[in-house]
Amino acid sequence: MTDRFDCYYCRDNLHGKKYVKKDEKHVCTKCFDKLCANTCAECKRPIGADAKELHHKNRHWHEDCFRCAKCYKPLASEPFIARDDGKIMCGKCSSREDGNRCQGCYKVVMPGSQNVEYKNKVWHEECFTCFECKQPIRTQSFLAKGDDIYCGPCHDKKFAKKCFKCKQPIQSGGISYQDQPWHSDCFKCSTCSKPLAGTRFTSHENHAYCVDCYKTDVAKKCHGCKNPITGFGHGTNIVNYEGFSWHEYCFNCKKCCLSLANKRFVISGEHIYCPDCAKKL
Repeated sequence: MTDRFDCYYCRDNLHGKKYVKKDEKHVCTKCFDKLCANTCAECKRPIGADAKELHHKNRHWHEDCFRCAKCYKPLASEPFIARDDGKIMCGKCSSREDGNRCQGCYKVVMPGSQNVEYKNKVWHEECFTCFECKQPIRTQSFLAKGDDIYCGPCHDKKFAKKCFKCKQPIQSGGISYQDQPWHSDCFKCSTCSKPLAGTRFTSHENHAYCVDCYKTDVAKKCHGCKNPITGFGHGTNIVNYEGFSWHEYCFNCKKCCLSLANKRFVISGEHIYCPDCAKKL
């Protein structure tokens, strides 16, 4: 004959049933919820046998009720602060309320201790660290990106534009050319290495040239006046014919000086003529 296994309160047989052991007593879930369950410190309702329960310093909560009193963030698996007024808060909200808690570890910053103040917030000196390398900033300069703090080298590595020429970060200044960033000192003439920032320059086949080098080494020479066709100022328009180039204003009849741009012409030797003058030759 099987021994009886009863609920301490209602004497209901517990064989094959769910039960709770409370103070060395076996209690059915119905009696537990009615007579033994702790009251949630937040919602004031019983914490039933089937509910997940959290406790701290003789106070009890449903798992879903254990939230920051300020921002309502769930704290079941997060660090929290139990305030003297009975409120449970996440570290960030508690530090905002108290005004003297470290923004890094959320512990109290004791008066006289080494600390860092920035934007009305305070950190222990060792807690004021770079978001990227995690090293304390201490006396280094730093930069902020949103709510994150970076030491100078990490900020440059992560966010600074890289010079198209030397691939190093551009910390300040710089110029943009062909949608690419450059250090001012790196943007030089491809021939003579003269710095081009703030000066007139032109490009040819993705290379930049100062005006003098472009005229000397790159620009086509006018078949008429033998001077470079640079495109700067007067002489922008060009006439090309059978491998030769002219300034538009140089493309004139050799005999009557009539401009032959966009007109019929005759070439005799190295010279060009209008049709009428060509007949008289």
